Amino acid sequence: MEFQEVLQWTDRQVFANTGDHLDSLQSAILQGTWQRQTYPEIAQQYNCSEIHVKKEAAKLWHLLSDVLEEDINKRNFRARAERFQVSHISGDCVQIGQIGKINICGENIQNSNTTSTPPLTQNSQPTSKPTQIDLKDAPEIFKFYNRTSELATLTQWILESRLRLITIFGLSGIGKTALAVQLVTQIQDKFDYIIWRRLNLAPPLADLQANIMEFLHKNQMATGGDAHPATLMDYFRTYRCLVILDDVQMIFSGGQLAGEYQPGREDYGTFFQQIAELSHQSCLLLLSWEKPRELATIEGENLPCKSLHLKGLDELGRQICQERGLSAPEKWPELMALYQGNPLWLNLAATLIKDLFDGNVDDFLSEPNLILGDIEMILRRQWQRLSELEKQVLLWLANQEETVDVVRIPGDLPCARADFFQRCSLWLGVAWLRKCSWGSDRFSLWRR
Repeated sequence: MEFQEVLQWTDRQVFANTGDHLDSLQSAILQGTWQRQTYPEIAQQYNCSEIHVKKEAAKLWHLLSDVLEEDINKRNFRARAERFQVSHISGDCVQIGQIGKINICGENIQNSNTTSTPPLTQNSQPTSKPTQIDLKDAPEIFKFYNRTSELATLTQWILESRLRLITIFGLSGIGKTALAVQLVTQIQDKFDYIIWRRLNLAPPLADLQANIMEFLHKNQMATGGDAHPATLMDYFRTYRCLVILDDVQMIFSGGQLAGEYQPGREDYGTFFQQIAELSHQSCLLLLSWEKPRELATIEGENLPCKSLHLKGLDELGRQICQERGLSAPEKWPELMALYQGNPLWLNLAATLIKDLFDGNVDDFLSEPNLILGDIEMILRRQWQRLSELEKQVLLWLANQEETVDVVRIPGDLPCARADFFQRCSLWLGVAWLRKCSWGSDRFSLWRR
């Protein structure tokens, strides 16, 4: 009995009863169980945590028990599968059924109880070959705040528009990584390979590419693939790959204008341009505080490169206040505005309010000097990345009592108007500013 036949039959039964195919992790659990692997071994091969595999396996056995109308678990799955029989007729169709319930089809004649596999679309992948996933660099997300519209946008860009290069950018703690992790769980079965890498140590591009190629080579050999593609771009053309690069801002220089590469890392810019401009079927997803500067010339409405500026939570920020048990709900909107709906900042502020003010938001906001706590360290790290002139402009903006009209800028600027506009346009790219009019409300944290 071949496992691929069992997997195809199981997928058909699940699809017939639920309308959904098995995802890549479910397929990996079935394959590991068939090969008598333990959950830790399955987790290591799939590059995720043992706890996650156990949780998903429990859901899978419950699902199969409902679908097949008998108790299915890790201990008896193979024994149950060995009761299956396979019929091959005319080479046209293979249907696998339990003894006594054998479905046979051939010469375009099907039993009325047979459920055929729906045709593959441009964005579908065969369910018989689980996606090879390496998420060892991806953090485990314990809380994901609703980002329905952002998820829908990214899914449409990747699966329908087939974009090759996407950047999710925004302030630290805004939820870029959590959004990307959630996205992977929703679209993972549409790819041959999914790889997550952090650039927190700013590795040379050659080292990063070699690391990714090593994973691809190893998995291609394990699945009996043919000759290895020669370059990473060849892999991207041959297979449908999703590569997520986190902490992209670390390859940029601190103390310089946003998007300036560190010495020796300039080839990343060329690499990003190649991903966007050359023909292939894969997608590179960048997570960063700052946008690479060359993206401005290659992204657009009808181009295969786009950026998503991730902003703070609006009304969903109330969920954080409620979960943390904060009082004075009439003051929650002021608190959310002060921290611009940043989930990390709001959670850190909520901890301060619980510890020092017994959860009373009104008392916290009444303090003449804002207590930043751990947020100060985060802001300081981002502040240090700015150039000296950018710091001067930002401080000037923070001290304006009224909103600054971009058309009527006061004459006391600390720099030439041309430099001011250049800095502000770059800040819009790194999410320092959210609108084209600025005032003290946008920089209250910096000023206080």
